[in-house]
Amino acid sequence: MKRNQHAGFRQSGGFSLAVFTEDELADIHLSTLQVLAHTGVFVEQDEALDIFAAGGCTVDRQRRVVKIPPHVVEEAIASAPASVFLAGRDPKDDIVLEANRVGFTTFGEGIMIVDPDTGERREPLKKDVGEAARMADAMSEIDTFEIAVGAKDAPGETASIHNFEAALLNTTKCIGAGTLSTFETEAVIDMAAAVVGGRDKLRERPIVYLGVCPVSPLKLTREVCEVIIAAARAGLPDNILSMAMGGGSAPVNLAGTLVTHNAEVLAGITLAQLTAKGAPVIYGSSTTALDLRFATASVGSPECAMINAGVACLARQYRLPSYVAGA
Repeated sequence: MKRNQHAGFRQSGGFSLAVFTEDELADIHLSTLQVLAHTGVFVEQDEALDIFAAGGCTVDRQRRVVKIPPHVVEEAIASAPASVFLAGRDPKDDIVLEANRVGFTTFGEGIMIVDPDTGERREPLKKDVGEAARMADAMSEIDTFEIAVGAKDAPGETASIHNFEAALLNTTKCIGAGTLSTFETEAVIDMAAAVVGGRDKLRERPIVYLGVCPVSPLKLTREVCEVIIAAARAGLPDNILSMAMGGGSAPVNLAGTLVTHNAEVLAGITLAQLTAKGAPVIYGSSTTALDLRFATASVGSPECAMINAGVACLARQYRLPSYVAGA
């Protein structure tokens, strides 16, 4: 099992980035609870509406708006595990995600690739997914593999299944799969279970984790709900990752953006815990600022780094492992 180096380990000195004070983090949390309780989130899937209603939330089925009481959110945070185990097909690739440890993964899904043989810029194919997985497998600095490029030669309805197959055949590291429905999620789970010896074994050694992205502002789409529910029932880790854009789909200021981001992630975590208490989740972020000149996400910007630091602080406050993107 691999336990990575500490991040933010207190020593005699060194550089750190404390974006918010403890009081400011508490203010963001309380503002988030207010948003979830009074504004609520749009929930597109009927089963998720049923789960929220059974969990004590106020559900407007006509408008599909769910208002989540503060105590329900707090209980969901408390029931989520503080560490998440990600297994490799080879135990040397096992990794634990927990407070103050940092690791690295790939990010996806790239929609274009430069052909390594011809230098041609083209859409990626299924073989490219496998080659990217094989490259990540050989890099000791990469701890898990997320589908780096998407197979454009596979049918759109089953592309995530083809992507996972290509990755599974080319890396022994834990794989992050980006499924978009119950059907795709169950297919990926079945493939992973076949490798480790069944679904019970997969719970013990999860060689796959799922990932979802709520739509900003404050929307859990059908795809997001289906994957969260399926992952929670299977006992597999799920990376619930907001992609809010400050000045676009979220307020322009840093704290306001993080309130929107936090509300979306905590709504997803609450759905997971109401589905199966103790379901492993990861507090994720690809949130950044909107580039107002080009109307694009400013990935890799100083604002993105500041938001990432704020996200890590929020996740630490909740005792949840965090995942930030945008380097």
